[in-house]
Amino acid sequence: MDNVLVLVRHGQSVWNAKNLFTGWKDVDLTDVGIEEARRAGLALKAQGIRFDIAFTSALIRAQRTLEIILKELGQDGLETIRDQALNERDYGDLVGLNKEEMATKVGAEQVHIWRRSFDVAPPGGESLKDTAERTLPYFEDRILPEVFAGKNVIVAAHGNSLRSIVMKLDDLSQDEVTQLNLATGVPIIYRLNADGSVAEKSDLAEQAVA
Repeated sequence: MDNVLVLVRHGQSVWNAKNLFTGWKDVDLTDVGIEEARRAGLALKAQGIRFDIAFTSALIRAQRTLEIILKELGQDGLETIRDQALNERDYGDLVGLNKEEMATKVGAEQVHIWRRSFDVAPPGGESLKDTAERTLPYFEDRILPEVFAGKNVIVAAHGNSLRSIVMKLDDLSQDEVTQLNLATGVPIIYRLNADGSVAEKSDLAEQAVA
């Protein structure tokens, strides 16, 4: 398979497991997250995909996920670009707080709004709109040109930075993107037309290799 773009959210992190707001906090993968990344690599290997260049965020959980995937593909040492434009959204004052405890404190609806709304930011943090405003220009200026040059590209990043990208690729409305949830460690494969529209999309959620 040639000329593809693969998006993958990092495997489960230590703070994912503890149900904490993480944002830009640089936490590592759990053993579960390591296994999710390994399975992602095996799933891509089963598809016969090899990459020409990789992109990831400035955070270790995404970087390690990418490294594990590339190791399974036998592509250690692949050219990898790291940039904070692909970082998770900044949860501001919520970073390090437990999501369930915050739901009890301020109400489940308020926590849902902070987590899933498009343009409401948590105190001191970013909304999904804010995240998109830094992620999408980088995607359009730096990542898409590599795909259009005929390369196979993998992006290992985070739930909200990737939601921004999927929103653009799948032409989702603001309401639709608030319902979008990206599973940890599950590759999404796109083939794009020359105008950037999607020719084909495949979610490997049901194709993970044991």
